[in-house]
Amino acid sequence: MKGIILAGGSGTRLHPVTLGVSKQLIPVHDKPMIYYPLSVLMLADVRDILIISTPHDLPQFQRLLGDGGHLGLRIDYAEQAHPNGLPEAFTIGADHIGDDSVALALGDNIFHGNSFSNVLEKEARLTEGCVLFGFQVKDPTRYGVGEADSDGRLLSIEEKPANPRSNRAITGLYFYDNDVVDIAKNLRPSDRGELEITDVNRVYMERGTARLVDLGRGFAWLDTGTHESLMQAGQYVQVLEERQGVRIACVEEVALRKGYIDADSCHRLGAAIGKSDYGQYVMNIAEEFQQQPQNRPNQPAQV
Repeated sequence: MKGIILAGGSGTRLHPVTLGVSKQLIPVHDKPMIYYPLSVLMLADVRDILIISTPHDLPQFQRLLGDGGHLGLRIDYAEQAHPNGLPEAFTIGADHIGDDSVALALGDNIFHGNSFSNVLEKEARLTEGCVLFGFQVKDPTRYGVGEADSDGRLLSIEEKPANPRSNRAITGLYFYDNDVVDIAKNLRPSDRGELEITDVNRVYMERGTARLVDLGRGFAWLDTGTHESLMQAGQYVQVLEERQGVRIACVEEVALRKGYIDADSCHRLGAAIGKSDYGQYVMNIAEEFQQQPQNRPNQPAQV
C-alpha cells in the first residue's frame, strides 16, 4: 500500500498564522502537525509516501522531512496549486500509486487510541474496495456521516445532513484499492466547484465494497482547523504525554519499534535535536531499546 498525505490549502480559518506558514507545519504541542498523519501511515506499515502541498509550502516540508530515509521511509513531494478537493490527490498521485492500493491521510487530523496500530495493519491489507474510519460525534450535521450494517458494510453516506441517519462521522483517513485513481479521474465537480471525497466513497458503496470501521469509545479523533480546536488538540497531547511519559506521534520512536531503523540511528536522530525535550526523549527511547531488548514492547508506539 502506498500513502498520501494531503497538506495543501490556505488554512484561512487560522489566519493570520497561516499567512506565513503551512497549517500542517504549525506545532501541536511539541511537534509539527504533519507528524501525526505521518505516524498513522507508518503504523499501517506504509513506507512509500507522497506529500502533496502548495508550491509555496513544499520546500518547508522537504526541509523538515527530506527523502524520509532517516526514518526508513521513502517520501516524495507533489504540488497542488489550487485546493480542488480531496479526490484530486489521487490524480496528482497517480504515478506514485501505480498499481497499488493507497491510504490517504489528511494533514490536519490527529488520531490516538489503544491498539490503533493493530487496526491499521489489519485494514491496510485490503485488496478490494475501500475502508473508511468512523467516529461518534455529538453533532453529526457538521460532518460527512456514514451508516453501516452489523458487518460494517456501508449503507449510506451523506455530507453534512440535516437529518443524519447515524452519529458516525467519516474521519480524515481513507484506504482504497487501485480503482480509486480512475474513479477520481471521472468525477464531476460539485456545486461548490470541487471534487468531493463523499462521491468517491459513494461509488464504492454502490458496488457493495465500502466498509466503515468504528473507532469506538475511548478513542480520540481531532482536527485542527480552527484556533480553538488547535489549542484543544495541543492540550490533549500535552496532558497524555505528561501523565504517561510517552510521546504521541513520535515518528522516530515509531520507526524504531516498527524495525524501520535501528537503535543507533534513532539515537543519532535524537542527538541532532538533543537540546529539546523531544530530542532527549528520542535518545532515551533508543538507549532503553538497546539495553533491554528482551523487554521490547510487542506493539509499536500508539499515535
